[in-house]
Amino acid sequence: MHRIGGRLFGLIPWACLALIVALRAWDPMPVELMRDLAFDVYQRTKPREQDVKASLVRIVDIDDESLARHGQWPWPRTLIAQLVDKLTEAKVAAIGFDIVFSEPDRLSPARVIRSWPKTPETERILATADDLPDNDKVLASAIARGRVVTGFFIVNSSGREPAPKAGYGVVGESPLRVLFGGPAAVASLPELEAAAKGNGALNWVPARDQVVRRVPAVMRVGEQIYPTLFTELLRVGQGAHSYKVRTVNQGAAVEAVQIGRASVPTDAEGRLVVYFAKRDPERSISAWKILAGNFNPEDFAERIIIFGTSAAGLLDLRATPLDPATPGVEVHAQAIEQVVSGTYLLRPDFSSGAEQVFIFVLCAGVMLLVPRIGAAWAGLIGFGGAAMAVALAWMAFDRFGWLLDPVYPALAVVLVLVLTTLLVYFRTERERQQVRSAFGRYLAPALVERLAADPSRLKLGGELRPMTLLFSDIRGFTGISERFDAEGLTNFMNRYLTPMTEVVLENGGTVDKYIGDAVMAFWNAPLDNPEHAKSACRAALDMLEQLKLLNAELKDEAEKAGREHIKINIGIGLNSAVCCVGNMGSQQRFDYSVLGDGVNLASRLEGQTKAYGVATLIGEETRSLASEFAAIEVDLVRVKGKTAPARVFTLLGGPERAQTDAFRALEALQAGFLVAYRAAQWDAAERALAQLREAGGAELAGLCAVYAERIAEFRKDPPLAGWDGVYVAETK
Repeated sequence: MHRIGGRLFGLIPWACLALIVALRAWDPMPVELMRDLAFDVYQRTKPREQDVKASLVRIVDIDDESLARHGQWPWPRTLIAQLVDKLTEAKVAAIGFDIVFSEPDRLSPARVIRSWPKTPETERILATADDLPDNDKVLASAIARGRVVTGFFIVNSSGREPAPKAGYGVVGESPLRVLFGGPAAVASLPELEAAAKGNGALNWVPARDQVVRRVPAVMRVGEQIYPTLFTELLRVGQGAHSYKVRTVNQGAAVEAVQIGRASVPTDAEGRLVVYFAKRDPERSISAWKILAGNFNPEDFAERIIIFGTSAAGLLDLRATPLDPATPGVEVHAQAIEQVVSGTYLLRPDFSSGAEQVFIFVLCAGVMLLVPRIGAAWAGLIGFGGAAMAVALAWMAFDRFGWLLDPVYPALAVVLVLVLTTLLVYFRTERERQQVRSAFGRYLAPALVERLAADPSRLKLGGELRPMTLLFSDIRGFTGISERFDAEGLTNFMNRYLTPMTEVVLENGGTVDKYIGDAVMAFWNAPLDNPEHAKSACRAALDMLEQLKLLNAELKDEAEKAGREHIKINIGIGLNSAVCCVGNMGSQQRFDYSVLGDGVNLASRLEGQTKAYGVATLIGEETRSLASEFAAIEVDLVRVKGKTAPARVFTLLGGPERAQTDAFRALEALQAGFLVAYRAAQWDAAERALAQLREAGGAELAGLCAVYAERIAEFRKDPPLAGWDGVYVAETK
């Protein structure tokens, strides 16, 4: 179950990466907007270079001063006609109107007269109204004399189809279904359209944030393709007669629009991505100056002229990447200049695929690196990759005019880095919590925290390592338990096991299990403890000291209650050996435990403490590893279930006692006794045993009694020839 949860936990970053790549492939509006904002920064950092003096485009601006001189808008069409005639006389290449003349001029004389109150005098004048000049006809005549492009607005409401002025061809599938447009248009008066050389749509298609970044090159009215103002001005200016729309067969996406000699690359909807230059006042001239003749005609010859307005009251302002409030006519002018200069911003066909591959490789690398090298280094690599994405995207823009998205890859890397780091953190915390839960009952709190801080120090499943094992048991526990009821026995066991456990934990040991009144513990796992044997010996001595305190408390309680006190005695067995330690059990239930032949020997030694009349027995390896402790050899014993004899010792004290003269003398007496005993020199052995009994006192009284009994038996039934002094234990 844990493994399944871990796998699901590890799949979360990959699921997130799949979602990120899928979101990029879907490319919803927020993703597109982020990309456009990045491209806006590019344009502000490096606007399109231009030489306004040499520019092909000039703007005739109906500005505030022109309105102040010639009256409020709309002006009489005769005034517009004067502007057209003056520019035609200057031999301009084309004249375009960013204005729709959709209604008759209300200032025409006939219309003005008809609005007068009806009197005999006005009736007489009204009878001759049809003979008066018509302003719209005057403007139509001026338009016919020049190379003029009128404008119209495509609408979704009622209207009519504008007059087409040029044919068009399609290379590929029809693009009608991908083009922006509507069923009808609000167009200039038919007589004005008829006189014009061109007719173009004036519609804007701003982004969701209302910033104009793209302008349509062609649009749709019903089932007919029409040019927009800037493309129609380019056609009329070149003297071309038709357009060619090139599409990609997959989805009929527009690829380019051919306008005379210029091939304009577009996006799939037929829009030109405008590369804006900084707005330069020298591109524009006030309309009043044209009317006053206050301009140099040579500066306008063979140039494209666009009528528009910057007057604040006319509200023809647009937001662009470079300016939050730019006159709409300026955008048309910049689009024409961009085409003439051949400077385009392109989003190559490979861009989306390359971005998705880059996102996948970079994010996958971060996800694989975070668990291995840590969040800091992986973050450095991830942010370095994001910085590389930004740098490469900028280089592509700077050198080739390519629009490659730096924002989404950078955000994707940051998101994946944060998510992966959090998941690694949560997984680490979960592992630490599991470690705390698993070992909190067996290890000292300080050791649990050390292990939780570095769970890798715990190798689950089992490992071989040198260890020291401890078994302890209460002597005569059956008789003691009979004195209590179930609740009383539980309280007694808690009082006994609590201090014994605290001693093990305080000395860096791990409590493996409780077996009734028995305690099993080990050292050097799960954390390394090079002095595991010494720690175990210290724990055994401390357990005996705690037992003295517990016996004193129980005796005092028994005396106060008027009942007999039964002294508690325990036996402790210690052995050091290489064992297998780890999580042992089944998939359903397991415990951190230890297995091995050394474990069995430690258990047998604990069982033999009663047979030898001592509180502790330790194996030869433990004695070797804790040689500074006070211990004397007890015997060579072949415990039940073993063929090889084990040299065993009894632990009498710590290093401080081992340094005393009394202990050295006691150790020498025991060594001398064993030499005589193993040589079957019974008289010498009994003399040495008497000295040992006197020097050892109550501490060795039981051991001396055991050997006295053995010697007596050997006198009656001598051992066989070649006896090696090994005692064979018949019980566990």
